Amino acid sequence: MADSKRQYFEYIVIGCGGIGSAALYWLSKRCSSVLGLEQFSLGHERGGSQDVSRIIRLTYHEERYTKLIPDTFKAWEQIERESGLQVVWMTGGLRLARKGQGDAMMEKYALELDRNNIKYDRLSNQQLMARYPQFTVGPDIVALYQKQSGLVDAAMGNAVHIQLARGNGATILENCPATRLTRANNGNVIVHTTKGVFECRKVVVTAGGWLNSVLGTIGVHVPVTVTQEQVTYYATPHMKEFTKEKFPIWIFHCPRYNIYALPIHGNTGSKIGVDAQGNVVTADTRTFEPDPVRERICAELLQEICPKFLGPILQTKTCLYTMPPDRDFVVDTCAYKGWSDVIVCCGAGHAYKFASLLGKILSELAVDGRTQYDISQFNITRDAIQDPTFKPTFFLGSDVPAKL
Repeated sequence: MADSKRQYFEYIVIGCGGIGSAALYWLSKRCSSVLGLEQFSLGHERGGSQDVSRIIRLTYHEERYTKLIPDTFKAWEQIERESGLQVVWMTGGLRLARKGQGDAMMEKYALELDRNNIKYDRLSNQQLMARYPQFTVGPDIVALYQKQSGLVDAAMGNAVHIQLARGNGATILENCPATRLTRANNGNVIVHTTKGVFECRKVVVTAGGWLNSVLGTIGVHVPVTVTQEQVTYYATPHMKEFTKEKFPIWIFHCPRYNIYALPIHGNTGSKIGVDAQGNVVTADTRTFEPDPVRERICAELLQEICPKFLGPILQTKTCLYTMPPDRDFVVDTCAYKGWSDVIVCCGAGHAYKFASLLGKILSELAVDGRTQYDISQFNITRDAIQDPTFKPTFFLGSDVPAKL
């Protein structure tokens, strides 16, 4: 029996961003006794999963992700059907590189596509410009095109998950930080918050950059690096050429980092960013101040390969990446510390495209104790999490340390 002074829920989700809001939705489909705790207001811009557009793509550098992607699209399709709102837009996607510089990384993606029988086109600079005349590239640039790529609207996705979950009977408390977890005499988990004490059967922790402030109270530590990343929107005068119908998402492979860009969505600006190159911060000490070095790197590349994308800066927005040392997801219980009823997910700064599916996986772990999807390589007991000498590599798809 639950303590009469504590409100009881079967499941509690701590952190209602991209993955947490999805977990709430998928849990609410199985059980109405679900509580979501959000330390700020819903849709806040302090974390990792705000903003209007994120890339979604079939091309991934490793099998552990590639095999989840078809189900990722299905999860988004389900919430689109249930809400009647579009969350995902397909635009097609390009990978670009300079011969002898980033093309080896591009080939790694091509190999993974071949292995999974996913169709793609190789494009010379001339073929690229014939297909997308917005680009101005010389013969030193090569490209891969894969049509099942596009963007997912993160702000919309989060709100749709939350509203559907509430419709299924879930309770969500905003401005309610979870402060610690303890064990009840009856074996349940007690979640202490600034707005009262709750009891539950299972807890899902999707707290992004604040992960360890919750997990630390049960002796669990995930050695994450939190960085302040940024994207820049340009007020291009050539809006008509950069709509979702006319222009793809693209990723440019540099030798030590990737630059990614998206067509106009959610505002009037074309969008670009450098992946995982931000200053190391903490979730509470980050500045929200844009870094002019990364703004300049993006502008210089665009000046060279896609000048019409540019315009006055509409806005440079910052967000957080929360990355384990190997930049792979963590999706596991804390059973190794005696807390099999505490489930944790860390998206490693590249999870938004998977957010709805990760929510479904977390709901299966909570309700069924296992999931139908292969998450074996996202375990919390792997060397990258447990070995303090593991060298961080945040450059996706590479074992070279990322560097500007």
